[in-house]
Amino acid sequence: MGYVTVQLVQPYRDRPNEGTLAIFTEFSPMADPSFEPGRPGELAIELGRVIDRGLRESRAVDMESLCVVAGKHVWSVRVDLHILDNGGNLIDAANIAALAALSTFRRPECTVGGDDGQQVTVHDPEVRDPLPLTIHHMPIAVTFAYFGEGNIVVLDPTYKEEAVMGGRMTAIVNSNGDVCAIQKAGGEGVMSSVIMQCLRIASVKAADITSKIKKAVDSYTTEKALKKVKRLPTSVPQKINVTNVTMDGKGDGELEKQSVQMHSDVQQISKDPPTMVKASSREDAQPMTESSNAEVNTSSAVAAGESESHEIGSPKSLKDAIKPKHKRKKKKSDRS
Repeated sequence: MGYVTVQLVQPYRDRPNEGTLAIFTEFSPMADPSFEPGRPGELAIELGRVIDRGLRESRAVDMESLCVVAGKHVWSVRVDLHILDNGGNLIDAANIAALAALSTFRRPECTVGGDDGQQVTVHDPEVRDPLPLTIHHMPIAVTFAYFGEGNIVVLDPTYKEEAVMGGRMTAIVNSNGDVCAIQKAGGEGVMSSVIMQCLRIASVKAADITSKIKKAVDSYTTEKALKKVKRLPTSVPQKINVTNVTMDGKGDGELEKQSVQMHSDVQQISKDPPTMVKASSREDAQPMTESSNAEVNTSSAVAAGESESHEIGSPKSLKDAIKPKHKRKKKKSDRS
């Protein structure tokens, strides 16, 4: 498993216009019981150096495109490789993982501004689309295992074949047939004719593996582009279609008549003497803010109720309502 991260750092003094690329490997005991946590072993150091030599020294990634401000800010690319399962030939598998991770990686876009022209602004992916890395070619690692004093050559050795092999050679070649790096490990000597034969086989395998990586990367980018949600920028005004609202209103004369009638009703209500009105629980639950028409209707209804009560009899106070009850009780007690 490989993943890529970047950060802005200061460049090296001898290369102020170039970014940096670093390879880090992690061998977990989950992948192989022989791997121990902590400090990396010889195999982990060898794997990281071989892949770093094939990518960085062959100039596969354009380092000058990683420069933001010369001598001050450049992008530092870090590739982390985690071994999940040791099935043999870890160098080739880790190399393919690193190439695939670099091909699908997108770094954030940044702009330079400010008063002195040295201020760097890194934009979020939602504001500006991230940019891919510039990869000139893909150096593919192809490993050969030697048996029987170099007379038997096995391509892509397995875990069991690596346990009994006499020697090993890793050739890093691109699809054009250019040899980027060669790593020879083991005590078995190999003839030059066998090495040339291995390089010819490696160039054919490199072209095949390169086409497979590009096909997988294209399908991944296409699928990711379909899942991307398009967002409208906030600065662009959005046009909202509002339907025309037509009021089936009455004429100006009728509206004036209604307003005069409402005004006269309010004056009539204000002239009536105030009385105590017992409100129900539903009336208490109603909100206090109502329309003017509702207030006029309720007040007029109250006024009509008051006029009816005046016609029936004079209004009674609370003291008058209680007196007859006491008188009746006293009369009953006297009779008893």
